[in-house]
Amino acid sequence: MTGGGGYLERESRDCVGGEALSRRSGLDLLNLQDVQMARDFDVVIHLAACLDKSPDSADEVFLTNVEGTINLLRVMRSDTVFIFASTKDVYGRFADNYPEVPEDCPTLYSGQTALEWSKLIAERYVEYYSHRTRFRSCIFRLSNVYAPASEGNSPGLVGHYAEMVAKGDPVALPAGGRPRRDLLHVDDLAAACERFIDSVLRYGIYNLGGGRQNALTLRELVDTLGRITGKEPVIDDSVTVPDPVPMNYVSDIRRVRQELDWEPQIGVEEGLATLFDAPDAEGADAA
Repeated sequence: MTGGGGYLERESRDCVGGEALSRRSGLDLLNLQDVQMARDFDVVIHLAACLDKSPDSADEVFLTNVEGTINLLRVMRSDTVFIFASTKDVYGRFADNYPEVPEDCPTLYSGQTALEWSKLIAERYVEYYSHRTRFRSCIFRLSNVYAPASEGNSPGLVGHYAEMVAKGDPVALPAGGRPRRDLLHVDDLAAACERFIDSVLRYGIYNLGGGRQNALTLRELVDTLGRITGKEPVIDDSVTVPDPVPMNYVSDIRRVRQELDWEPQIGVEEGLATLFDAPDAEGADAA
């Protein structure tokens, strides 16, 4: 499993088992000698990525997310399994055209950063190499996966708000908190990986999120976190936060439900409560 030792990699590895190929363990996906260790595994879950959205980091992002993925794909053996963590953000602004975003939503360039574009490019390499080398492959376009935080990892969307509410810090919400997002607990991500590993499917590309039943507006998310922690969220309306693109995103999970017989098992309140089970608990992913 790759992932830089981050919270998703750690939590997912606890669920599905295995070893880590990460910089924190002294290994580098851009080092051709290091990636040779992937030959020894029947399953590779590729979560590692450079997540910087700054234009100044575009070269590093493409190098890590595309070339690093290609290096792994080149050493995969036939009849093994490769699972690639992509992102819902490959859809860009086109996602706003759907109340629940399907896999056939357009992915044309619409201002995505190098991060989203590198993930989309890497998806095509996964498809190519898996068919050429004849290993099984799965692409998950993830939507706001969250988990208890670990030391040295920055929180994303869910963890950002969880941390602020827990500390009593002022929370500034875009568009008055109206943007809607579906949330997915990391244990449900791990279960989806297991479902594909145990299946007979050769290839699949799936939106993987909490779906309609686990979708909240950002204001509802903050209020729920406040209810769980017993702290009244401090909403700061004096700060202007840019509207997110897309404004709303809820995953259409019908395909993964039909083909992998998977659906999220952990509800929003139950899942968010796990963020506060440990003193340093947070959450994460991108909006």
